[in-house]
Amino acid sequence: MQTIQASARGLALLLQLNWDRILFVGTIYMCLLMSAYFYSL
Repeated sequence: MQTIQASARGLALLLQLNWDRILFVGTIYMCLLMSAYFYSL
């Protein structure tokens, strides 16, 4: 149980430190999807 709690805290810390990178990748992905959609029109 302690291992699960420690890994959950580690994952939360990792997400807290890298949320801007995740947001950046999501923004690039959305831009690619939108450009593919507009290209198909």
